[in-house]
Amino acid sequence: MMKLQEQQILRAKLSATMTPFEIEAHLPLIQEIRLLKKEKDAVLLVHNYQTPEIYHGIADYVGDSLGLSRRAADLDCERILFCGVHFMAETAKLLNPQRKVLIPDLEAGCSLSESITVEDVLALKARYPGAPVVCYVNTPAAIKAESDICCTSGNAVKVVNSLKSDKVIFIPDEYLGQNVARETSKEIITHPGHCMVHEQFTVQDIQAYREQFPGIEVIAHPECPPDVVLAADYSGSTAGMENQIARSKARKIMLITECSMADNLRAKFSDRDFQVPCTICPHMKKITLEKVLRSLKEDVYAIEIPEALACKARLAVQKMLEIC
Repeated sequence: MMKLQEQQILRAKLSATMTPFEIEAHLPLIQEIRLLKKEKDAVLLVHNYQTPEIYHGIADYVGDSLGLSRRAADLDCERILFCGVHFMAETAKLLNPQRKVLIPDLEAGCSLSESITVEDVLALKARYPGAPVVCYVNTPAAIKAESDICCTSGNAVKVVNSLKSDKVIFIPDEYLGQNVARETSKEIITHPGHCMVHEQFTVQDIQAYREQFPGIEVIAHPECPPDVVLAADYSGSTAGMENQIARSKARKIMLITECSMADNLRAKFSDRDFQVPCTICPHMKKITLEKVLRSLKEDVYAIEIPEALACKARLAVQKMLEIC
């Protein structure tokens, strides 16, 4: 059972976005999951886009794709349960081939990850022979296996600049590739893949919020269209966005990313007024407390990657971690 002080702290965090009734409804499941993960020697990795009851209630570690990838590489446990989407759990499995890696819902996919095929990658490599392939972490293992190195939104520029070639194939996020291209002298070849959440934001959204809330600081994710990123005051990964809020003196913040990011930060930055044009990732929201509990109880769903494929994909991820 959670100690009284732990319950009080958790209630305070959840109260930033939930009613007392909602909090009390979640607490029994949170307590059961906390007990079971100790019994099963499981570590729960939770992405920033998960709902507050998961983010604050059951996570051992929270973060963005890069932070969680680094954490996964250093874990010492029997099980890893990933509260995120499928490619994230796959990345954890690549870095922990001997451990059981679980995801509570196999259908927690990603529009960006599904926007490219192996055939697309092979066609790009044939069209631009010799150009190294940088694949965004938002890709399945089969795409990573055909790539030279992986990257995240937080280290994409550093990864691209680490390559000796003047021409780089950047997949699959077209907007992230275009945003990276502004910060490097290299020629960036992109693929028309987009995030269904971030592609919806517009410059008009930003203008409307600036008119309504003078002095608001606009913070955007680099998966947004380039004109949106240029109109923002800051652009960075979810970890970078949180760090910018901590540095900023602005009282009003506009976060241009998935809704739960702001929900989860309200508890940490209670002195800030978050104004969010809410766009939800339906894939992230497939993960629920009930599914996490079932996953721990029944060891579902285990991530399996054929070793021949995993060896190649793992190399791309490890190369990224070596320089970042």
